[in-house]
Amino acid sequence: MLGGGQWGQEETRELIFIRGELERDFTATKHNKTLWEVVSAKMKDGGFTRTPDQCKSKWKNLLNRYKGKETADPENGCQFPFFEELHALFTERAKNMQRRLLESEAGEDEDESEEESLLEEVVREFFNQQLRMEMQWGEMMERRARERQLFEQEWQQSMEKLERERLMVEKAWKEREEERGDGKRAELREGIPC
Repeated sequence: MLGGGQWGQEETRELIFIRGELERDFTATKHNKTLWEVVSAKMKDGGFTRTPDQCKSKWKNLLNRYKGKETADPENGCQFPFFEELHALFTERAKNMQRRLLESEAGEDEDESEEESLLEEVVREFFNQQLRMEMQWGEMMERRARERQLFEQEWQQSMEKLERERLMVEKAWKEREEERGDGKRAELREGIPC
């Protein structure tokens, strides 16, 4: 499905799910351009083609709508179609932040290295996915080149066959013309007195 216009509900839920999966990475870094590229790539894997900027923009819009509903009237927040998903995500975020705060008091260095390795894993997976896509593209191009070569060979054979048939028809026509000419000459000879 090509993205560009309105976001469908399924597509929006997919964005929320993917963004939720990467929540820890987003909170661990200020520079998250690469993470939005990962979100975009995962959206594509799910069948939704969106740019990193489109994903980021949609996420900001969802946050604004969620925050507006949460502060304005928490009991009627369910009127916003994705309130429950976002509420669950942010509730989990708060729990994780509280847990990490407690863990950081016990071993801050361990958490940082774990977050860095998780971010490295996400980036590595993104690049591996890019590599797989490039390999698939290369295989597809090779397959198309083989198909084109086979088509050209078949076309060449068809043209050669047509040329042979044309030459045979032309040869048969010339032979008939020669026979007809020989017959007329013979008639003329028979009609001429000696």
